[in-house]
Amino acid sequence: MRSGVPSPYTGSQNPYSQTPEAIRAGGSLYQQQCAVCHGVQGVGDGVAANSLTPPPAVLDQLIQVPMAADEYLLWSISEGGKPFGTDMPAFKEQLSENDIWKIVAYMRAGFPSTTDSDPQ
Repeated sequence: MRSGVPSPYTGSQNPYSQTPEAIRAGGSLYQQQCAVCHGVQGVGDGVAANSLTPPPAVLDQLIQVPMAADEYLLWSISEGGKPFGTDMPAFKEQLSENDIWKIVAYMRAGFPSTTDSDPQ
């Protein structure tokens, strides 16, 4: 985070507000793509976490850090862990930018269960 976000991502902002629809879609994508390492609640305790060195980021804390701006989150999810020396895969070929933004909306909502994010 301290070295700066590469120019293709600089200034990027999430186009999705934290609507129930965006959170639900992001939650589904997160569970499919991220939870295996980062855990269901983003605490780094996924089933694959113990096999990784360094361990996966604790996303429920990272998401609250002011430096974890939208542009940083888009960059790190898109490009994966190579810039950080981790084994996180790059998701830019697997997920659309819109899907990544929905995951960010879900994380910013506090990793709610799908029933928590359903419209009332």
